[in-house]
Amino acid sequence: MSVTVPDPYGRAVQDARAGHGDPLARSIPTHVTLLPPTEVPAEALPKIEEHLAAVAAAHRPFPMVLRGSGTFRPVSPVVFVRVEEGERECRLLEADVRSGPLARELAFPYHPHVTVAHGLADEVLDQAHEQARSFHAAFPVPGFSLSRFDADEVWRPWRVYPFA
Repeated sequence: MSVTVPDPYGRAVQDARAGHGDPLARSIPTHVTLLPPTEVPAEALPKIEEHLAAVAAAHRPFPMVLRGSGTFRPVSPVVFVRVEEGERECRLLEADVRSGPLARELAFPYHPHVTVAHGLADEVLDQAHEQARSFHAAFPVPGFSLSRFDADEVWRPWRVYPFA
């Protein structure tokens, strides 16, 4: 589950990722993760979709501002754009999504962000961090998406859950 970063901002982040040589740049739409990739059996989908519809109905649209850069290094080789406004809403939404049929433990504490570079050489991550410092985007968040990983190894939004 994720909040989609709309174009032109989403495209700008994908272009930056591609420019840094990130092999995942074009296979992952620009987003703020709400629930990391989670494999579920097909028979669980109706219950999960019901859960997600209820979560969306309990939340309202909110503004999001992305500004500046951050990193998870040395714990994880990730450079990201910071969620400056909308972080609280993302945290509440993540907690609600990651409950019921989607309850699971996370490898790391939840931290809303937009990935700019992942798993690249330190000097490339340094460059990505520096370049992302000037990034700024502001947009409304009307809902979230459930994505699926297709046979071509590209993540695509599958269902959209608009807020009430």
